[in-house]
Amino acid sequence: MIPIRLPAKPPHTGVLLLNLGGPDSLEAVEPYLENLFRDPFLIRIPLLRGPLRRWFARAVARRRAPHVRELYREIGGRSPILPLTEAQGRRLEEQLGPGFRCYVAFSAWTPYIRDAVERARADGCSRLVGVSLYPQWCSATTESAFSDLRKAVAGSLPLAEVDRYPDDHEYLDALSSTVNNALRRFPAPARAHILFSAHGVPISLIRRGDPYEREIHTTVAGLVQRLPPGQKWSLSYQSKVGPVKWLEPATADHIPELARQGVREILVVPVAFVSDHIETLHEQRILLRGIAQAAGVERYEVANALNDCRLYARALARLVRKSLDSKALFELPAAS
Repeated sequence: MIPIRLPAKPPHTGVLLLNLGGPDSLEAVEPYLENLFRDPFLIRIPLLRGPLRRWFARAVARRRAPHVRELYREIGGRSPILPLTEAQGRRLEEQLGPGFRCYVAFSAWTPYIRDAVERARADGCSRLVGVSLYPQWCSATTESAFSDLRKAVAGSLPLAEVDRYPDDHEYLDALSSTVNNALRRFPAPARAHILFSAHGVPISLIRRGDPYEREIHTTVAGLVQRLPPGQKWSLSYQSKVGPVKWLEPATADHIPELARQGVREILVVPVAFVSDHIETLHEQRILLRGIAQAAGVERYEVANALNDCRLYARALARLVRKSLDSKALFELPAAS
């Protein structure tokens, strides 16, 4: 007897995992950089509009691409953020159960947010949830991603949002598990200095009211409560670009300062990154390691990012359900 195959029931909720993305080949580095420099949320120069911004983005991307291409070559020739985000999506689907389907949705590379929305619509989703993979809200990243998402949806489907969770207890439990796992690499974990390193932003952004720095401090405070008593720690900021003043202390300056204070064992924790990518795999594991060794640090370790941690997926699943149960589900006005 031939079994009857019933048609698969389409998901009724599409969950879009919002992140920046990264080049999936060395050839993709320059167009990826051009996308970054065209984003008005990331590059806030009021005079750069229309064709002038496009010209600026192409020129800067062309100039920076050779150097950035070498960085990606050193970590395998591509960003791992796509397969890692796909793995996060599978973990989240496991936690959410039937009726949900997750989609990778990137701002600066494929699959783009607009394409993820179209795919969810084609799959029969009747409502969407945008989930930020930036735990701390920042106008340069979070606002950019949700702006793209709202434009792509344009009133065609109900949309809920999970836009931040810096003090969520399950998120903090997940992040602290990566810290504790990394501490086990040290013969005497109590001697290790934990350095929380977050992506920096220009001070001007904070002065305009952006909550990013405050929410980073909130996350770090929650993690410190979960550390072993007496564990030494500090916070610094990395990835500065351009001449303007950024949040301080800079990680590249802070590590030598710790060494001058007698610190010989350091565990770097990527506190604002949920996926390993260029800032963790190259900047933290290669560039900053060299700075630490030159300064006299004898043992230097980097904790893994959350990646496909089940605890993190559990936190996101609860936040997704909460957003659907609240008044955060709304209809966007159709595009005019």
